[in-house]
Amino acid sequence: MGYWGYFVVGRGERPLAVLDALSGAAQGLTLRTSAPDGWQVWEYPGAAGDIGSMNDLARETGAPALFGYVMDSDCVVVEAASPEHGAWTACLGRAAMAGHLGGGNTAEGGDPDGLTVEDYFLDPRDAAERALAWAAEAGRTASPDDLLDVLSVEPDDVAENLFFRLLDRLGVVPA
Repeated sequence: MGYWGYFVVGRGERPLAVLDALSGAAQGLTLRTSAPDGWQVWEYPGAAGDIGSMNDLARETGAPALFGYVMDSDCVVVEAASPEHGAWTACLGRAAMAGHLGGGNTAEGGDPDGLTVEDYFLDPRDAAERALAWAAEAGRTASPDDLLDVLSVEPDDVAENLFFRLLDRLGVVPA
């Protein structure tokens, strides 16, 4: 069994864990890494729990925010928000995510309505465009081709590595 849990990414002068937007998870958050300009990555392990709202985090910090929910080290749900460009959702490891959705097979954890990856998440090209705007709002320069590559590829080893590659390509936390 692989890793299940959240990574919370944001920028602030204060630790993100003390902010109201993450108050429901404050006790379980651990600082994973920090980077220049106040960027922070916090970790919240586990498959359950309400860690808070990335929309609220973006509003409270005045900067883009991003959550990555890792599912059994197979795939990652990426939820992002920024004060000016709003929210978007994508996934890393689309084939594995399709397996987790199970084509509606709820006995195996599938979506009860039979919805697919395409129903839940932006396609990689659209996600890359939104990620590019997110990076620009964060004051970072990103390559649309590099973002598309990360959003299209399946994880080599564990999905967490692909998530951190995304953060690198967004220009917020170097790999």
